[in-house]
Amino acid sequence: MGDVRPPATIAIPVDHVSAAHVAARTARALAADAGLPGVLPEHAAVIASELAGNLDKHAHDGVVHLQRLLVGVGVEIVSSDRGPGMTDLRRCLTDGHTTTGTLGVGLGAVQRMSSDFVITTEPGEGTLAAATLRAPGEPAHRDVALGHVLLPAAGEEHSGDTVAVHEEPDATTLLLVDGLGHGEAAGEAALTAADVFHRDPARPVREVMRALHRGIRHTRGAAAAVVRVGATRLDFCGIGNITTAVLTGTRNHHLLSRPGVVGLRVDEPTEHRVDLPPGSTVVMHSDGVDGRWLLASPAHRPQPPPLLAAHLLRDHRNHRDDAAVLVARPRARAE
Repeated sequence: MGDVRPPATIAIPVDHVSAAHVAARTARALAADAGLPGVLPEHAAVIASELAGNLDKHAHDGVVHLQRLLVGVGVEIVSSDRGPGMTDLRRCLTDGHTTTGTLGVGLGAVQRMSSDFVITTEPGEGTLAAATLRAPGEPAHRDVALGHVLLPAAGEEHSGDTVAVHEEPDATTLLLVDGLGHGEAAGEAALTAADVFHRDPARPVREVMRALHRGIRHTRGAAAAVVRVGATRLDFCGIGNITTAVLTGTRNHHLLSRPGVVGLRVDEPTEHRVDLPPGSTVVMHSDGVDGRWLLASPAHRPQPPPLLAAHLLRDHRNHRDDAAVLVARPRARAE
């Protein structure tokens, strides 16, 4: 069973040379708190310092996101910026190619230290990179690859959004909740919903939604969406203003939630089943991310889930609201 309190994202803007030191210190503490043993917290510090240092020296509007993994023991370190991008990514990933003013390990060593490392860059647009560190014994790959971001509105300490994940042998169930409004009271509604979800996440998604409605009636209410992702199909049930979509590489399929507020007023929840062609990606987010990205083109460029979550946050965030993004992609059986 997953953690009822989901792993909040720590955002470190890279707007000063000291940001690399802040990122390193924060990553080291987060990794130790997450239960990573031995030298792994120090590896997390080195990775965060290098990514932040690269942003400070070579990019603008850079930010480093630090968070625990949604499933399993480990941490994720994600960097994003708005340019200028790398003209020779392969060279930048070669050991010995480093930047000044950092710990001097370079992206090649960052890649070797990480359990997983993914990076994409567009000259003139920016770079996204995500490094994962997992505890020894954690599976190298899970059936569904995940990416997420969970941040409060500007000036708020508590987020009113939350996410939750439950894995089973043949499917992974996802929850995204947006508590009404934002701040501590909205967060109470969202966390209560996550608690209800974890009591029996394997029931049909429509039954999960019914349980959420009953279970958070004493709160201010929320919008919520529940998705069960299998190898070839998806089951979906949504109430309120949550964006849920399936990206196939050739088209974007928007899954429509029913109107209402979970815990206050809802029509009878309905369950939908959708086929998942190979390579499909499931995207869920709250209205802290502008959903118009989904209409911008008939198909969205495929990216690894952690990078797609960071991309949506970088390019489409509404800073006046809490923001939650959850991205899932079933792995091909041969992976």
